[in-house]
Order: sequence, then C-alpha cells, then structure tokens
Amino acid sequence: MHVVRQLPKIENERLIIGPETIDDAGIYRLTDDVAVIQTVDFITPVVDDPYVFGQIAAANSLSDVYAMGGTPITALNIVGFPVGILELDVLTQMLKGGIEKMKEAGVALMGGHTVDDREMKYGLAVTGTVHPDRIIANAGARPGDVLILTKPVGIGIVTTGIKAGVVEASLADRLTQSMAALNNKAAEAMVHVGVHACTDITGFGLLGHASEMVQNSRAGFLLSATKVPVFPGAVDLAQQGVLPGGSLSNREFYSKCVVWESSAPEELRSVFYDAQTSGGLLISVEEGRSKRLLERMHQAGVADAAIVGEVAENPAGKIVVS
Repeated sequence: MHVVRQLPKIENERLIIGPETIDDAGIYRLTDDVAVIQTVDFITPVVDDPYVFGQIAAANSLSDVYAMGGTPITALNIVGFPVGILELDVLTQMLKGGIEKMKEAGVALMGGHTVDDREMKYGLAVTGTVHPDRIIANAGARPGDVLILTKPVGIGIVTTGIKAGVVEASLADRLTQSMAALNNKAAEAMVHVGVHACTDITGFGLLGHASEMVQNSRAGFLLSATKVPVFPGAVDLAQQGVLPGGSLSNREFYSKCVVWESSAPEELRSVFYDAQTSGGLLISVEEGRSKRLLERMHQAGVADAAIVGEVAENPAGKIVVS
C-alpha cells in the first residue's frame, strides 16, 4: 500500500483526493456541487458462515465512503471463488449476504466480476457522492480536538481465536454483529455535527490508521489507552500469542510513529496494532462539539462510541499512548 507514495503522480485538476495521502477513498469533482467518491476493497473469509461473511465484506467495503463523509450509491461485486472445490451454494449465500448490506445502505448493485481462485475472496468497488466543500479526509485534525472511536478494537485477534476454536459463542456472535454493522449511523452523526477529520480502522489497525491521520494532519495524537474500547477476551488471547500476521506487520511498520509511555498497559500494545476487519471510525472533532456528537451516536445505536484521546501540536506526526 505504501508503495503508492513512490509512484508517478497523475495530474488532474478535478482530482480532489488521490492516492498520495493513503486516504480511505479517492474523490473526483464532477461539478461545483457534486464530487464522486471511489473505493475498492475485498477480503478473505473471517467467519465460516458464507452469508455472514458476505455481510461483513460488504460493510467493510462501504465503510470507506462513510469515512469520507459521503453517501454510497452504487457497487460492483468483486469475487474470487474456488470453482469445483466449494459448492456454488456457498457463493450464492455469500452474495446474498452482501446484497442485504447494500440494500440496508441504499446502494444499487450494478454487476461485478468473478474469477476462479483457490482462496475465496469477496468485496465491492463502491461509488459514492459528497459535496466538494463537505469532504471529511484523514487530514485536518486540529490541536484541541477530541478523538472519538466508534467500535471496539481487537477484531483480528478474536477472529483468529475463533478459527482456533478458543472463543466462546457469545463473544463470536458479538464480534460478527459488530463487523457486519454499517458505519452509516456514525457517519450521519459526524456529518450533521461537523468534524475536522476521520478515517476508518481496518487492516492497519488503530495505531496504523491513526499514524496516517496524524502525519497528514501535521499534529500529534494523545491516546488514553484505558479509554479505548476493546473486545472482551482480546487482551488474553494476545497474551497467549493468538495474533494474525497482519497485526505483527503493523507493529513492525508503525512503531516508529508511536511513543508508548510507561503508564500505558503493556498488554494493550498488540491489541492497538491489531489488523481490523470492518472496524469503526476514528474521528477528530472540536471539543465543543464532541459531547453532542457522542450523544447523537449513542442515540443512533452506536453504543461503543467513546472519547479516546485528543489532538495536540506536539509531538507532530507522533502518537503518544499513555
């Protein structure tokens, strides 16, 4: 992903946000009042049930548009499926799960593309719209802002535990419900209240995506470790070595941007670097609006949304976890 910054830039006066900032989606101005948001994402199965996997994969893909403050309008299916290895009913159920989420989001499915692949994969190419003056990018966090996270972290760890058969059914159900939940209600609340910056927490983990956000904003983040919502059992599983490979890569790559103070619980490190699937939104909002935003999200059913830190001038480009 970070190879993008080394590639030649294609100049276009209508391109508002391209790949250079590693934002959640690209944005292209059509008119003075309308810009299109485009994104694509697909994942391998994180649960055994193909219908639920389809829901999660679609929610994960749609999240990028919500993170930019936009409204998704159309989608194309992207599928890799092991023909001759799995029954076609698995494919049907997976696509039905995705369609349910698209219907919930008010998105029109326009078609898609499927290839024969030894490992099943599913996701969407999504187009959304946003007013060019109301874009919410991963840059723009300002000193004095409050940071709000809308879903617990530890998803990758718990899903790895599910695959290993060491997670109770009640936790597995809560996790899948969270992954399948759209970020639309949180996005609607932040657009209504007005915020400075946002990103969704997916493969790079909380600290990875926060690192991109803080560097693009040229500010510093102060995270309060104990205020970050974490899935029950995630810490224990991490201490047992139940970690997805992506989480280890995140820690290796992003640790240079993170200052871990002695007051921060050591056992949370792996959880904060954990690679997420269909995670929540990390929002930077003016302190005076933060209470109203939090109340509005809670009223909309985004129950886990919480204030997790603040934005400061220094250390610029760094995240201090205390």
